[in-house]
Amino acid sequence: MDLALSREDEAFQDEVRRFLDENLTEDLREAGRKTGGVFADFAAGLRWHRVLARRGWSAPSWPKEYGGTGWNATQRYIFSRECTAADAPRIFSMGLRMVGPVIMKFGTPEQKAKYLPRILSGDITFCQGYSEPGSGSDLASLKTRAVRDGDDYVITGTKIWTTGAHVADHMFCLVRTSTEGKPQDGISFVLIDSMKTPGVSVSPILTLAGDHEVNQVFLDNVRTPIANRIGPENAGWTVAKYLLEFERGGDAYTPNLHARLDDVKRIAREEAADGSGRLIEDRGFAERLAETEMEIQALEMIEMQVLSDLSQGRNPGAVSSAMKIRGSETLQKLDHLGVEALSWYAAPFEPEARELGHNEPTVTPSWGVTAMPLYLNNRASTIYAGSNEIQRNIIAKAVLGL
Repeated sequence: MDLALSREDEAFQDEVRRFLDENLTEDLREAGRKTGGVFADFAAGLRWHRVLARRGWSAPSWPKEYGGTGWNATQRYIFSRECTAADAPRIFSMGLRMVGPVIMKFGTPEQKAKYLPRILSGDITFCQGYSEPGSGSDLASLKTRAVRDGDDYVITGTKIWTTGAHVADHMFCLVRTSTEGKPQDGISFVLIDSMKTPGVSVSPILTLAGDHEVNQVFLDNVRTPIANRIGPENAGWTVAKYLLEFERGGDAYTPNLHARLDDVKRIAREEAADGSGRLIEDRGFAERLAETEMEIQALEMIEMQVLSDLSQGRNPGAVSSAMKIRGSETLQKLDHLGVEALSWYAAPFEPEARELGHNEPTVTPSWGVTAMPLYLNNRASTIYAGSNEIQRNIIAKAVLGL
């Protein structure tokens, strides 16, 4: 695979860099640098989303007919890499990245007209109602029920680990509409148009890093129109599997991995080794860092192929499971190296240091304030979007025929 940029690609890269220089304010860059979890500060991320939307760049992976950029795989990768390098904040992207493509594939013309433009502009945000207590990666065992009542479904149950439920205004949700046949056969995919709908309540779950990103959502006789169902009734399993392909492999992993690698190198250049000199010069640490960098480069080759397939309308399929495994495990290796490099400076609990505008002295050096939060938060990366054990089962069945 030839990774050299063409003249057109280089011109596009220059255009992206100019745009970032002109539009990324210092507080937005600060939000990007201080991201210790899945997404940046929500308000900052939403501001950046709307800046991108005004330029027509909020949905790099969407086709032009729905307001997307229509970029090819190389352009998408360049954009992601440049945004990460410039400390652009990560936007709350479940609408753009997950439910948007599902609506394009399975939605009615009315649903597409209602939701897609507002997802694109950032006027509405979605959270994901998939996991339930006792039904994490085993989605087929979900118990949240939806019963028809006139033109509505009445939904009762609970969802857990719901990222951003406290800031999102919509939810896409898997519900059980039948108990007949296999468990997968009785699931439907529905949208709840407001997180303030009567019967919806959100209970925060604070992470070990002190962040409020995830929640438990309780649904007590919540009404949503049957017209908000995406796809046929009891066909939600098919819709859910399609969405998960985008969750596991729809975005580029390696720009973030390259950025994390740079962070670890920065820490290692500052911190002392056990003997003398800097940690970056310690042979054992440098070898492990180099091994991880080679893993990132290998993943990059797979990623470029997947992005190329997506740009041509082909779903990533089981390859997205391989990317999810390699991407999440490599990320955890980097996080481990970052904490090891900081040594005792990783121990202080200072969540306030990652708040925008914070300018008080900290125990942890400024170059390391996100190392431990990222380490703690990313322990879940091998679990969410389907655990890595589930991904290996998918590869065994779909690729190896076992």
